[in-house]
Amino acid sequence: MRRRTYLRTMALGMTGFAGCTDVPGSSNRTTTTKKEPGVRVETVAMNLEVPWGAAFAPNGDLYFTERPGRVRRIRKNKDKDEIIADLTKTVASVGEGGLLGLVFHPNNANLAYTYQTVKVNGELQNRIIRYRVDGGFERDKIILAGIPAASHHDGGRLLIHDDALFVTTGDAENGKQAQNKDSLAGKVLRLTLDGKPHPDNPFDNEVFTYGHRNPEGLAFNDGTLFSTEHGPDKNDEINVLEAGNNYGWPAVTGKSKKKKYTNPIATYTPTIAPGGAVFYDGPISQWNGDFFFGALAGKHLHRVRLNGQTVVEQERLLVNEYGRLRTTFTGPNGHLYVTTSNRDGRSKSPAPQDDRILKFKPA
Repeated sequence: MRRRTYLRTMALGMTGFAGCTDVPGSSNRTTTTKKEPGVRVETVAMNLEVPWGAAFAPNGDLYFTERPGRVRRIRKNKDKDEIIADLTKTVASVGEGGLLGLVFHPNNANLAYTYQTVKVNGELQNRIIRYRVDGGFERDKIILAGIPAASHHDGGRLLIHDDALFVTTGDAENGKQAQNKDSLAGKVLRLTLDGKPHPDNPFDNEVFTYGHRNPEGLAFNDGTLFSTEHGPDKNDEINVLEAGNNYGWPAVTGKSKKKKYTNPIATYTPTIAPGGAVFYDGPISQWNGDFFFGALAGKHLHRVRLNGQTVVEQERLLVNEYGRLRTTFTGPNGHLYVTTSNRDGRSKSPAPQDDRILKFKPA
């Protein structure tokens, strides 16, 4: 058996990082806790190739994408994964592009959405495509085409909330596109589940917010949408997204005194490359209500405690334990999961088990 499940019980090492974080309007309490008792890490899949998007079906099966173009599934209560769709011949896995975000239709478990990079007439573009799950991931329809793509800054995160599909797009290596409200690049988009511009959007098109460089995380909490975003050589960001707001790229990164730009609630210098994000509400009581995201360059799992929209405390977990961490998500019973991204060309020394999906449970 190429893949197996194993348990590893460990105390999660954490380090404080005073001086690395700029949190506008916050006291930014930084802990120096060294151990996190009562938590164990379980590896639920290994020997993967850049797992990117992940979602649980209503029946408890876990589906996830691999960036080169494969969709895999782990059946509920099973200990190995299986390829259910090979899209490598149609997906353009170039640089940071490929088969990225994945999310299920909220009212039809047989429909799933993916965000993927393709070549059209020799040119890269990103698309959102809906598939019929029971048909071996046969394509149902193209939800949105023509999203600018490049080797870097492709966005790719999908999130459904209140029957709206939210999508992160990168600037496709052209920062000016982020300020153009008629461009789909450097944005967070909001669509209906059939791919039309949401009727409540601010600019009568697909655009929800603009001025983004490369956002890779989206998470709702009490009706408020939070995002994580990659900065250039400084100022990775956590943002609170509000319809019609301008988040500054490429004119500014981090905090600005100009009122036309919306300031982040936290920034990170040196950059840590924040990935997918999620709010925790599970069996590890000390984590409830906290905001988690994987850090690629930072090689850790990042935990943020908030008071409303104000950051009050932060911790780094699993520092250098599993390398580059990309996507965080939650599953049945509220358990937290994270994917590694050590075979994406950025890690100098992937472990023999990489890439992996990890699960956090009470010890």
